[in-house]
Parts: sequence; C-alpha cells; structure tokens
Amino acid sequence: MIGPGKAFDTERFFVISTNLLGGCRGTTGPSSPDPETGRPYGSSFPVITVADMVRTERALLDELGIERLAAVAGGSLGGMQAFEWAITYPNHVDTIVAIASTHALQPQGVAWNAIAREAIMRDPAWRQGHYYESGERPTDGMGVARMIGHITYLSAPGLADKFERRLQFADDVRYTITEPEFEVESYLRHQAASFVNRFDANTYLYTSRALTYFDLARQYGSGSLQRALERIEARTLLIAFSSDWLYPPSGSREIEKALRALGKAVECHVIDAPYGHDCFLLEEARQTPMIRAFLDTAS
Repeated sequence: MIGPGKAFDTERFFVISTNLLGGCRGTTGPSSPDPETGRPYGSSFPVITVADMVRTERALLDELGIERLAAVAGGSLGGMQAFEWAITYPNHVDTIVAIASTHALQPQGVAWNAIAREAIMRDPAWRQGHYYESGERPTDGMGVARMIGHITYLSAPGLADKFERRLQFADDVRYTITEPEFEVESYLRHQAASFVNRFDANTYLYTSRALTYFDLARQYGSGSLQRALERIEARTLLIAFSSDWLYPPSGSREIEKALRALGKAVECHVIDAPYGHDCFLLEEARQTPMIRAFLDTAS
C-alpha cells in the first residue's frame, strides 16, 4: 500500500515507517542488552504501552527535524498508535487512518491474548524471561501462542472456505494421536514453525500486554470515549471489515459516533470480506481508493 500511485503515494508523500519500541528488529526491546549488566533485559524490561510507542516515534521525528505529519496511518496496533498520536499530539498531525483497529480490545480478544501469553510463560524454556543465554528458547510455547493468535486473525467462513474438513492423508492411513490429520492442523504447525524462527518470545509478551492495556476511554476520558476523543483535531478515516471479530466494526462505529457528536470530521467504511482480521492485509485493492480519496481531500 506504500509506493508510487498506491494508497500512500510516495510521489506525493514522504513515508516514515518505524520499528516498534519493545520489538526485536532494531528498536530497544527485551532482547536488547541492558547497559547496566551487559546482558539482555528479558523480563526486567519495563512494561510498555501504546503511548510509550508513540512518544518514541515523536522523539524520532524530533531527531529528523520533522514537526508535523500529513497523516498517521496503521492497521490493528498501528491504528491504535494513530489514535494515540491524534490525542497526545493534536497539533502535530493533520489526518489519521485507522484500519481494522479499535479504541479498546474486546474482552474476547483480551482472553485469547492471555491464553497465548500463558502458553509462552508455561514453557519451561522461558525461564521467567531470562532464556537468552541458556541455549534454549521457549519455542514450544511460542508456537502454540502463534497458533492461537493466527486463528484469531481469521474467521470461521474463511477457514471453512480454505480448508473445509479435508484430511491430508488417504482414508485408509492409520493415524497416531500425535500426528496432524487435517490440513488445517498442518497449516497451523507450519505457521508456528516459521514464526518462532523470526520472532522473540518476550517481545510477543510485551506487545500483547500493550494491546491489552490500550483503552482510550479509561486512559483519557474517565470511562467516556467521547471525552477521550475531545482533543482530536485530525480528520479521521476508519476502515473496518465485516468478518473481523477480533477488532469488530462495532468498535469503529463507536469511534465514528463519538467523533460526530463532537463535531469532528470523520469517515467510516466497513468492507464486506470473509477473511477476518487478516482482511486489512489482504484487501488492499479495496482500501486503496478510500485512502487516496481521503488524503486527496485533506491536501
């Protein structure tokens, strides 16, 4: 969605894409060395929030000499950061684009995140978060966490369409209790195996917690979403997807309703698509004209 002629047109805009505070790809996180000990932080790394992530991004822009942004855009956790930007730095951003996001994760999402974290922390190799020098990583727990997370990003119709109840072997094969029998089981194992090789378990825990803590009404409105959004000056584009039960369209509609009640400029689009939360990664062709039109109006 980023490039010449795309949703975020690099012939019109400079685009800055940052690493994530708490991550494992360059910006400081639990796998980074603690300057006091020289060893990785592990679980002694401080708990972080979406607000911390945004303050880090603001600090980066200060280093780059950039005061104001034409837009802050992102999907899922990126959308949460867009809302945080618009509230914390209302005079620094013209527009926000929040895709498949929400003002607070629903209890069902909180519950699934908690189960995924438990899978990691109950792996003996996790070692209370200090596994970096042990020669082992909590790959078993991390793999289960990835399976859980991956299912929450999909939808029942999407899974049925992709896999139905197809067996991966002939009907006359004798199965064992430990072997995957259905294609969807093998798919999940593949997703788990590829994920554990490229991601840090502690980063998963910290990012999951940040998602869970995010709650605009509690943080800024004493329980009132409308009061929390009063500081927003940016024009707002919300894009949601009909089959996304993790970040359901109702969350975007709540934000739209609150912003309209405040007299703020807001657009909300719900795209009918069957792929669950993953729609924001798969439906770029349908999002692009909405985003281009919105940014054209803003400029």
